[in-house]
Amino acid sequence: MSFVEYSDFIQDGDVAIIYLSHNNVMPIKVQQGAQTQTRYGVIRHSTDLIGQRYGSKVTCSKGWFHVLHPTPELWTVALPHRTQILYTTDIAFITMMLELKPGSIVCESGTGSGSLSHAILRTIAPTGHLHTVEFHQQRAEKVAEEFKEHHVDHLVTVRNQDVCKDGFGVTGVADAVFLDIPSPWDAVGHAKVAMKKHGGRLCSFSPCIEQVQKTCEALQDQGFEDISTTEVLLREYDVRTVSLPLPDFGPDPETTEEATPAAAPNHASISLKTTTLPREMPGHTGYLTFATKPRT
Repeated sequence: MSFVEYSDFIQDGDVAIIYLSHNNVMPIKVQQGAQTQTRYGVIRHSTDLIGQRYGSKVTCSKGWFHVLHPTPELWTVALPHRTQILYTTDIAFITMMLELKPGSIVCESGTGSGSLSHAILRTIAPTGHLHTVEFHQQRAEKVAEEFKEHHVDHLVTVRNQDVCKDGFGVTGVADAVFLDIPSPWDAVGHAKVAMKKHGGRLCSFSPCIEQVQKTCEALQDQGFEDISTTEVLLREYDVRTVSLPLPDFGPDPETTEEATPAAAPNHASISLKTTTLPREMPGHTGYLTFATKPRT
């Protein structure tokens, strides 16, 4: 099992995603002889999981669930939160705008819970590398353990340091840089040092517009170009079938036939597919500021 390579069968030591319902997803470490309690009963790893195909439907004493192969998208909704995380809507836009591809070298700070990190690793595999910096020691140690469990540790280097003071620990290698820290303007200079001489892309995620203003000023001072800020909002429409009554316009005035006795009311209707706006939708998460380092 790996987050960047697919496996057909569940093996001892894998991290599997237990899909109980659309809003109840949990990761588990598969271990010989272990058990996991769920709302639908006990999951016995040896008999219920090991050797089964990913995607299988597993029956427990009080119900059933599906066991899924881990992906960055599933990990985002199932991971243990140590910090606020980025979700798929922002992650997809960041990956595209940073022009990431297999073989890209990326610098990231801060690592946090590793939601974006896993998406980056899948995109840059098998020959790329992620240099990620986390200020908090315990979070850095925990995310390094998770990378090892997920068999992607060969693609990532985790550093526990202050990126605003010590930088990313690399010089002139990065194709792209991502910043998710309280004061990204203090790290713009270090980001420029980490990026390749032939240029690259930078993205900064900030929840407050005042942070965006300071970051844009720092980017301009450092000679970055094509500076832009975007807010991504997701609106999901509800597609459903509705039944609409057909209007009764009365008899045809041009008919030449004699009037017939009044017939029973016609309650004919037609079924149509339609979409409706959501009653509520996720609001503001943060601003994404992008810039390009010019070729030198």
